[in-house]
Amino acid sequence: MQDLSSRSCDVLVVGGGPSGAACAYWLARAGHDVVLVERKKYPREKTCGDGLTPRSVRQLEDMGLTEELAGAGHRFSGLRSHGFGRTLELTWPSHPSLPGYGYVITRHDLDALVAERAAKAGAAVWDGTEAIEPLTEDGLVRGAVIKAKDASSPLEVRARYTVVADGANSRFGRGLGTTRNRDYPLGMAIRGYWTSPRHDEPWIDSWLDIKDKAGNVLPGYGWIFPVGDGRINVGVGLLSTFNQWKAVNTTHLLQSFAEYAPESWAIRPDTACGPATGGRLPMGMSVGPRTGPTWLVVGDAGGTINPFNGEGIAYAYESGRFAADAVGLALTTEDGMALSTYEERLKAEYALYYKVARAFVRVIGRPELMKVLVTTGMRSRSIMEWVLRIMANILRPHELGPAEAAYRALAVIARVVPETS
Repeated sequence: MQDLSSRSCDVLVVGGGPSGAACAYWLARAGHDVVLVERKKYPREKTCGDGLTPRSVRQLEDMGLTEELAGAGHRFSGLRSHGFGRTLELTWPSHPSLPGYGYVITRHDLDALVAERAAKAGAAVWDGTEAIEPLTEDGLVRGAVIKAKDASSPLEVRARYTVVADGANSRFGRGLGTTRNRDYPLGMAIRGYWTSPRHDEPWIDSWLDIKDKAGNVLPGYGWIFPVGDGRINVGVGLLSTFNQWKAVNTTHLLQSFAEYAPESWAIRPDTACGPATGGRLPMGMSVGPRTGPTWLVVGDAGGTINPFNGEGIAYAYESGRFAADAVGLALTTEDGMALSTYEERLKAEYALYYKVARAFVRVIGRPELMKVLVTTGMRSRSIMEWVLRIMANILRPHELGPAEAAYRALAVIARVVPETS
């Protein structure tokens, strides 16, 4: 950390998770002067399922992290899905521009890798440094007041543009006026680590019939992701579209899931690596505004999590990259209006897909409908392969297979049907 009373740069990125670090990398790679501030010191723990789908892997490999991923992550071939007494092993669907594999890697390791990559590209990465409040001039955001943990006084970082990437709670974003649309779905998730003899399985496992202690099936899912280092990541997720979701204690739900998971995983109190942690997941582009005259909001801070499956990392990397393109265009053209291309890109890439997803999670928020859908799907490998392609957003842009046809039919309906709360 520099011992200065102020610092000027082209772009200040607030938050060093997936979206912020990716944005900083792409901007620095393009030759712009970037300062990335992260409140915690790397490497740091972060609540997450730790699973990377092919969409995430593609972004990381584009950033030149192929070897690092292979060295630090546990590679897997697809999803092993469980529900109502049936199990299906589903390899990742083929796609012309996405790899056919994923990785499990802890955010402790992953976020440090990407931040280091951003630093190597030329970004100034200041960890252990918190953005306290926006710095404004004439009503415009011109950076932030920041405070390093080991500094005696705050520092002003003045920037032509500011990218807000401080995660789902986004205190900095709220300071700029961002709010969550409460009519949109919200996820709740909790996870912990256990040691397990099955830590290096070639699949990630998902249970579509999670139950509470009374045996009631709830609209959500449970997962076991093999980390490959002796541990497994075990968690449960629940949707706010379930009308009783506020009454569910997710810690108890995770305990219930751990108790009825197959004994071969060895998920017991004596194999737990520590207490479980959880949080809320803003989904479906539920947070806005995401664009201001001199600032953009990316990743979880902008609610970009996929409602279909709760995946946030891929969309964090992608939205960070989209933001870098927009800010880079504004810098090179000297035209701040170029920031509007970010929102246009988000809508082009995600708006219709997320509208379909929001409708889907409203349906499965009703336990009786969810049970019918899951039971029907688990009887057919073909149907579940289509579902995986749709829910993981691995649809092929120039090919009309069964999954693409099914999605397009849903999209036609979603275009014309208004959303209800």
